[in-house]
Amino acid sequence: MKVSLRQWKDTDLAPFAAMNADPDVMRCFPSPLTREQSDALAQRQRGLIETRGWGLWAVDVDDVFAGFTGLAVPAFEAEFTPCVEIGWRLAREHWGRGIAYQAAKQALRHAFAELHLPEVVSFTAQVNERSRRLMERLGMERDLHGDFLHPRIPEGHELSPHVLYRARATNPA
Repeated sequence: MKVSLRQWKDTDLAPFAAMNADPDVMRCFPSPLTREQSDALAQRQRGLIETRGWGLWAVDVDDVFAGFTGLAVPAFEAEFTPCVEIGWRLAREHWGRGIAYQAAKQALRHAFAELHLPEVVSFTAQVNERSRRLMERLGMERDLHGDFLHPRIPEGHELSPHVLYRARATNPA
């Protein structure tokens, strides 16, 4: 199985929209995305990759679009911002095969070896066990003092409490 990160293609838009509309994939997000929201996200990432050379890349598995993995700058303020975060989202049919791990390792290598970042963070809803396990498998360390209520999710919502993990350049995955 060949897992690679690449620039977005127009042919990614339909499977990306289907993935973002899947309630299982979007279980730890406030709501699934509309086609318009999904297309806008892909186009925004395409533009960031073109202009700065990095972002949330499309993930290919044996030349099939599987989702995204990459680096982003959070668009909200918290005690740990400004920072660069690593994130991922895969279509359900690609879960449980080690794809997110392989793709995330590539993104972390890029962050530390190419961008020379001292640290990369990752965060997710406290209830998102799958992403938390991946962060730990990647060697990221939980910052127990960094947990926070996500400012873009209503207080009291089950997805509001978030956990924070960190990877440092001295301990890349």
